[in-house]
Amino acid sequence: MTPASLRPYRLRRRAGLATLAALALAVSTPLAAAPAPAAAAALQEVMFVGNNWDGTADVIRSRGDYAKLGRINVTPDRAARLREIYLNPIKLAYFLGIRQGPGEGHDQLVDDMYTTPDGTALVASRPSFADVVSIDLATGGIRWRFPVSGYRADHMAVSPDGTRVAVSASTSNTVHVLDIRTGAQLGSFGTGDKPHENIFTDGGRRLWNMSIGEVNTDLDAPWLDWTKGDRRITVADTSTSQVVKVIDMRERLDAAGRRDLSDAVRPAVFSPDGGKLYFQVSFFNGLVEYDVAADQVTRVATLPKNPATSEDRTTWVNDSRHHGLSVSPDGARLCVAGTMDDYATVVDRATLREGPLVPASKPYWATVSGDGRDCVISESGADQVTAINFATGQKVVSVPVGDHPQRVRIGHLPQGWTPPPAA
Repeated sequence: MTPASLRPYRLRRRAGLATLAALALAVSTPLAAAPAPAAAAALQEVMFVGNNWDGTADVIRSRGDYAKLGRINVTPDRAARLREIYLNPIKLAYFLGIRQGPGEGHDQLVDDMYTTPDGTALVASRPSFADVVSIDLATGGIRWRFPVSGYRADHMAVSPDGTRVAVSASTSNTVHVLDIRTGAQLGSFGTGDKPHENIFTDGGRRLWNMSIGEVNTDLDAPWLDWTKGDRRITVADTSTSQVVKVIDMRERLDAAGRRDLSDAVRPAVFSPDGGKLYFQVSFFNGLVEYDVAADQVTRVATLPKNPATSEDRTTWVNDSRHHGLSVSPDGARLCVAGTMDDYATVVDRATLREGPLVPASKPYWATVSGDGRDCVISESGADQVTAINFATGQKVVSVPVGDHPQRVRIGHLPQGWTPPPAA
């Protein structure tokens, strides 16, 4: 691999920002009634790419040539939201902190997104606006808006039946579970510090949340790990919103002889049978395998470093080194986004050995194509998504998208869909 040059990614945020003000629980505020049920339309499978700094989502084909089909404005209410923020000193402080911290000097306008079961709306989390919105895919207007508790919205997850969406409220240490059609809150539960990734399991009966702690300071030396806060996996019963299990990965990593690794669990995926959890942790170029039934770390894979990557941890985005993980439908291979090392690679799950290193500019996420053949990564440094074949480990195609793509998700749209008029 010819290493791509890295821009410096220095994060600057006042350490005391996360302690500002008591956090009030926000409630769902529908903006318009959902349309009356109609005859189900034939749907097409597509892929949505969230362009975080643009505040847009590109719609591309979910397989084959990944051709672009259109673009959605996820911030049609931007002026109203900015007015609201600038009139509230506490909201403004957090807004500017997000811009200078995780936003790397930019507002974070779209993080995660899923479509409703009928394919008529896109539900997206917007970190800088601290909310989740439902965008009508025919008109481009907002159907409903849910302000999360606290001052920042983050990763989401959708239930297997597509009816519920969970969102991390990262400054209030809360996960909200919403009705994806109406935006009504169905439940919520507390987490560790800075909840991040969410995964529904057991047919939607359980929800796993991974909290990553404080990632926006320069206190990144290993001996300062204690400043990063309470990092843990929280498992909740979705029928009651009660926490049923807490997993302290620090204990499991220590027992496996890996005291050197952070216990901040980042992107994670389950094996198809649910028996193994694979995850990335802060500052580490590799991944960890955790046996769910045995409740122990079983293997750790260290992946190659890019010699052009600075070893100064404070230059790594939000404490990431690698951030993005997916698994092939047959469970045989994992796809890894080596974010700060500027590559992606397919890893054999049996041996945990990597395949060819595919050059990529600050890859930030990895998902699976609609036909299961490819891993699709977002290259946030090159404003494109790239498909890599699971079987060969080789690049298939790259497609240009908007500014700073991050999350990439499969969704559905009505057949013959055309983008709404640009706002």
